[in-house]
Amino acid sequence: MTNQLFVKMALDSWNSKINDTNRVLGKITDERLAEEIAPSRNRGIYVLGHLVSVHDRMLPLLNLGDQMYNDLDEIFLTNPDRSKPHSYSAGELRQRWNEVNTKLTEKFNSLTEDEWFQKHNAVSAEDFEKEPHRNRLNVLLSRTNHLSYHHGQLVLMKE
Repeated sequence: MTNQLFVKMALDSWNSKINDTNRVLGKITDERLAEEIAPSRNRGIYVLGHLVSVHDRMLPLLNLGDQMYNDLDEIFLTNPDRSKPHSYSAGELRQRWNEVNTKLTEKFNSLTEDEWFQKHNAVSAEDFEKEPHRNRLNVLLSRTNHLSYHHGQLVLMKE
C-alpha cells in the first residue's frame, strides 16, 4: 500500500502542475510568448520549447518509447535562448506540448506501481543496485519540480 500511495501522490502532483501550466499557457497570447519574461531573460517561447523537449526526453529515459521531437533539443535544451535560429511557432510548440504530455499520461497510466520503482535508462544496473532511489518515480518527482520552476516564469507573462 505504501508504494501505491507514493505513486499516487507523485502522479497527482505531476498532473496538477501540468493542468496549472496549461491554464497559464491559455492566458498567454502567441505574441506575448515571443517576448522576454523579464528584461534580458528568456522568451516565453523558449521556455515552452524547453519544456516540450524535457518532457519528450522522459519517454526514452523512463523506457516508455522513443522521443517524438528530438529536433527541438539543440534549440531549446542544449543551447540558450536566441543562440540558434528557429522557425517554430508558438502554436506548433503548444501542439507539441499537448501531444507529448498526452503520450506521457498514457504511458504513466499503463505502469504498475512496481514499475515506477524500476531503474531509469540513465543509470546502470550496478549503480541502481547501490542506489535504488534512482528510479522512474524519482525522475517524475524531479521533472515535476522542474516544471514548477518554469511554470512560475510563465505566470509572469500572463496578460
